[in-house]
Amino acid sequence: MTQPLGPLMLDLEGTWLTSEESDLLMRPEVGGVILFSRNIEDAGQVQALCEEVRRVRPDLLLAIDQEGGRVQRLREGVTRLPSMAVLASGYDEQPETVIQRCQDAGWLLGLEMAACGLDIVFAPVLDVDSGISSVIGDRSFSHSPEVVTALGGAFIDGLHEAGMVAIGKHFPGHGGVEADSHHEVPVDPRPMETLRARDLVPFAALASRLQGVMPAHVIYSAFDHRPAGFSPYWLGMLREDVGFKGAIFSDDLSMTAAGVAGGTAHRVTAALDAGCDMALVCNDREAVLSALPICQERQGKRHARLRYGRARPNLDSLSALSRWRRTHARLEALASTPTTGGTRQDGR
Repeated sequence: MTQPLGPLMLDLEGTWLTSEESDLLMRPEVGGVILFSRNIEDAGQVQALCEEVRRVRPDLLLAIDQEGGRVQRLREGVTRLPSMAVLASGYDEQPETVIQRCQDAGWLLGLEMAACGLDIVFAPVLDVDSGISSVIGDRSFSHSPEVVTALGGAFIDGLHEAGMVAIGKHFPGHGGVEADSHHEVPVDPRPMETLRARDLVPFAALASRLQGVMPAHVIYSAFDHRPAGFSPYWLGMLREDVGFKGAIFSDDLSMTAAGVAGGTAHRVTAALDAGCDMALVCNDREAVLSALPICQERQGKRHARLRYGRARPNLDSLSALSRWRRTHARLEALASTPTTGGTRQDGR
């Protein structure tokens, strides 16, 4: 019998399941697994790991951060993707060409990740770059809200073509702060009028096409003293004003910025009470264990609908598709383009 899909997403220690992890995945509080670089050797190994997880719990959501550029956990056996900023290059001169390129990139990414056995790619980044964020930088399509909307929408269309859901991040926008929420507590003091006219534009325009949203671990001090992911005001705005009806995923609750809510139990409680449907607790097994009691009485509803719903493509047969060959060649060439904005690629 299929267990209820709980609101906790966790990570794994290595490239295969331990017996302790198999027991942990059977807990009904657990609803998903996210893979990091330390869990990955190549595409074939990821496919085998996903199959191993599904033998334990067939209903679990399997996720990965796989944007392209700096944030690409799986690199061997799949296409090396350029950053979003590189994908967007040339938009002013050839907008239709670049829009099609972004759609093709979303399609290829979704197809490859589905073939590896994954349900969720945490993409696209819908943050508007302000030129000051070290953690966003070239992960953003553009400094223009309208360009981010156009190219983010094309990327979403491509993911949908491949049967993959789209998860927009980081609501209401991480591009306007310098601090990295992995290591600090970013505070964005800009007034709501500025956020509405700039950072919120892509989320408002694309909400009906997204199946998931990840809020930022950023405090927008003119609106609430809590980070957006812990704020019922921000997540209430996402539901009521923006009209988003999909699943809300917390960002990793082990990040430094999440510490403003207290210990792990307080962080999970704050995220779920604010309106998150799934809480991500990563890189800290003790924290995962302490989160289990908080999640016992909660079951997933919105996120339970996010499993990949088609027959999965065959990883070894993708090269037989002419569109895959063309897109693969173009994106691999673009991925060699030098970028700016840091080089973060660790085991998280």
